[in-house]
Amino acid sequence: MTKLRLACVGAGPDKHSRSRNYLAVVKALHDLYELCAVVDPNESNGREAAAEYGIPGVYTDMEKAIEETRPDVVLRLAPTDSAMAICVTAAQMGCNVISEIPIDITLPRADATIKACRENNVKIEIAENVWLWPEEQLKQEIVRRGIIGRPVHARLKYPCGSYHGFNGVRMILAQEAVRVLGFGGTVEVMPLPAYAGGMMTQVQWDGSCVEFSSGLKLLFEMPPKKPVWERNWDIIGTHGYLTGDSLVLYREGHHHGSGEEERFPIESVYREIQGQRVLQAVRVNTDPVVEWVNPYIRYGISGTDDIAKAAILESMYRAVVDGQPLRYGAENARRDQELVIATKESAWRGSEWVSLPLSGITRVEQRIHEVFREMYGCDPLGDVGTQLRARYSRLSAQWTVAGWL
Repeated sequence: MTKLRLACVGAGPDKHSRSRNYLAVVKALHDLYELCAVVDPNESNGREAAAEYGIPGVYTDMEKAIEETRPDVVLRLAPTDSAMAICVTAAQMGCNVISEIPIDITLPRADATIKACRENNVKIEIAENVWLWPEEQLKQEIVRRGIIGRPVHARLKYPCGSYHGFNGVRMILAQEAVRVLGFGGTVEVMPLPAYAGGMMTQVQWDGSCVEFSSGLKLLFEMPPKKPVWERNWDIIGTHGYLTGDSLVLYREGHHHGSGEEERFPIESVYREIQGQRVLQAVRVNTDPVVEWVNPYIRYGISGTDDIAKAAILESMYRAVVDGQPLRYGAENARRDQELVIATKESAWRGSEWVSLPLSGITRVEQRIHEVFREMYGCDPLGDVGTQLRARYSRLSAQWTVAGWL
C-alpha cells in the first residue's frame, strides 16, 4: 500500500496540544502516512514532538524542510494568521496541503490560497472537524433518510469559532445559505483570561438569522464567553427534530404542546481490542435502527475528535492516491467562514440583509487586514516570502477585530 510522506508545520507547545494529538492520529494511520519532518520556530518543541512520534527531520525553516525531505503532504498546525503564507508556499513547492481551521482570516486570503493550489496542481483539504464527529455523521444520515421529515427550522448556539457550528448545521441540511441578517455588540465582564493570554474586561457577541435555499431560517447566537459556554444546534423537521444528543419523533396525532413525542438518545457502542475500549458505532434505536460505524476501529482510533482527524487525513490520502474528491475541501471551508463574516458585516451595516455569496471585500475583512499589518508589519495579501518569515501570535487578527478563534 502506498504511503504518503507528511511534514507537520507546528509542533505544539506540549504533549497535550492539538498538534501533538494530530501527530498521534497520523502515527496511528501507519499504512497511509509516514512522518518525515516537523517544523517549528521553537526547535525545542520540534525536537520533543520528533522524539515522541519518531519523526526523523526537525526544522525551524519550512522551505528547507520541504527541499530536504520532499513530503507529499504538508499539515499546517501553526497559528491561524500563518495560513496563507504556509499553504501558498507549500503549494508553490509542489506539496498537497491539509490546513487547520479556519481556511483563513478573510476570504481574499482564502481565495489566494485556493488559486495557488489550483495553479500548482496540488490539493488542499481544510481540517474542519465538527461535521465528521460520529454523532454528527449519524445526524446527517437521519436527515438524508427523511426520518424527521422536511427540515423547516434550525437553531444554533456556539460560544466561539462559530464557523464550526455553521458547518455542523450546513452539513446536516445539505443546502446553502442565500442571505444573512446579523446583529451584535460588546458587553463588559469581570476580568477574564483572554484566549491568547492576558485579561479581558469586554467580550463581543454575535447573532443572525440565516436564510437557506429552501427558505428554512437558522437562528444563530454567539453569546458572551461567560457564563455561557455550551454549544448546541437543533434541526426541526415536519416529523420530529434533532437536539443535542437525541432524535425526537412526533407520535401519531401529535399537536403542539401535547407532549406526544418519542425520544431516541444517540447511543455509543464500544468493543474491546487488545485491552482498549474502542468506539464501534453510534446509533439511534428507531425501527429500523440508524447506525454509523467507525471505519477506523482497526487502528484503535476511538475519540470523537480523533475520528474526525482520521477522516480528514484519509480524505487527503484518497484524493492523492486514488483520485477521489476531497470530502470537504476549500470551497466548503470558504462557505462556513463566509457565514461568520456575513453575520458581522451585516451587524456593522446596521443589521441589513447581506446576500450570499459575498461580493467584494467587506468592511470586517478590511479591518482584519489593517490589524494584520499592525501586528506583523507586512501586507496580508502581499509577498508570501515576507509573510512566511513573520513570527505569528496565537492571538489572531480576526480574534482582535471580531472575537472569533
